[in-house]
Amino acid sequence: MSGKEEFSILNVSTNGIPEDERIPLLREFYCRGVLKAEIEATEVKPFAASLTSHGLPGAKLVIGGLIGARVIRTKQLVVDGDDSLGLMVNRSGVVGISARGRDLRLRPGDAVLTSAEDVTTYERFSLGNCLSLRVPRRVLAPMIVDIDDAVMRIIPEHTAGLRLLVDYAMSLVRERAFAVPALRQVGVAHVHDLMARVLGATDEVHELAGRRGVRFARLRKVKSFIVNNCWQDLSVATVAQEFGMTIRYLQRLFEADGKTFSSFLTDQRLKRAHRMLREPDFAGRPVSSIAYDAGFGDISYFNRCFRRAYGATPSGVRSGEAL
Repeated sequence: MSGKEEFSILNVSTNGIPEDERIPLLREFYCRGVLKAEIEATEVKPFAASLTSHGLPGAKLVIGGLIGARVIRTKQLVVDGDDSLGLMVNRSGVVGISARGRDLRLRPGDAVLTSAEDVTTYERFSLGNCLSLRVPRRVLAPMIVDIDDAVMRIIPEHTAGLRLLVDYAMSLVRERAFAVPALRQVGVAHVHDLMARVLGATDEVHELAGRRGVRFARLRKVKSFIVNNCWQDLSVATVAQEFGMTIRYLQRLFEADGKTFSSFLTDQRLKRAHRMLREPDFAGRPVSSIAYDAGFGDISYFNRCFRRAYGATPSGVRSGEAL
């Protein structure tokens, strides 16, 4: 994968696909969206799959699952020059992986690092889904103390940083951050940092990941919490307590992002009020009631902030005179 590649999304689903067409369909998906592999049916019936691959410069994120088939990186295929490393996180069900003479079973929450240079077999033993993060070896190897020692070792669910990595990667997908070039570059860099932290980063990279990847991921989680709870009685102290942080640490996270906690909270409350003013379901509600429901305790302050943010009054937005 080169830095010039564009962002792409590939989807595959066997819903509505005849049985005899499913294996070829999945084989094509793996070759285009993951890595070259053979697919063979197992005795489990019916074979079904639903997967999405996000192709990025320096990473591929694959989300979903399948049942009733084995995915095999064969001896004939491992000579294709692909030396990428893949971190598979099993989110539910049970997955079996065989490579380097080891037969592993991943329980929900467990993860494992595999290499495209190894003959490898993947098989799901019960219905569920995974998150797979595949990156070039040249990117990850310098960041890890011993990359080859990390391959084909179960990474338990409670491993430091694993849950943070999964939450961060899923938030990038959920919020469609990869569609924005600037966010795409930053997001992939943070994924690399967090993967290195999980796998055993060198001291230098570990420190960098602490400053960059981990702090950025924590800030995203805090922001998500504020967005989903902005109308409540939130303060920097209550949010810091919610995430087990000191108040000053939380403030520094926002400062590094170019904002303050208060300005971000106010922005989210204004956005909530703006949406409510434009929705027919709230047409009969007084502006003051909407302001309070959005989290504002002072209607005059709300009006000033609203006009500054949108260049219009709440009543003007409601009437459609200013959108």
